[in-house]
Amino acid sequence: MIDKDYEEQVDTLFALIEDSIDELDADMDVDSTAGMLTIEFPDGSQAILSRQLGNHEVWVAAKSGGFHLSWAGNEWRCGTSGENLDALLNRVFSEQLGTDVKHFRL
Repeated sequence: MIDKDYEEQVDTLFALIEDSIDELDADMDVDSTAGMLTIEFPDGSQAILSRQLGNHEVWVAAKSGGFHLSWAGNEWRCGTSGENLDALLNRVFSEQLGTDVKHFRL
């Protein structure tokens, strides 16, 4: 994947994530600046998604740890947990909201 394609793909991905968060009925703040998407949960904890242009990855930092996702076939997949981005976000949001989230289908 060339840098331009990666940037466009991640721009679209972050917009979809923001839209999905807006659809959740939870009091969360979302800030999208400098290539990062920062989500603040009602308890003050955060999850941060960042683009890593140099290696064409998306990184997720959450209470449960840090995750590096690479484009694999037709989805973003974490090399350590094996989860795709949908499953990872559903798990992270469930942990940080304290309720079962099965909302993400990107």
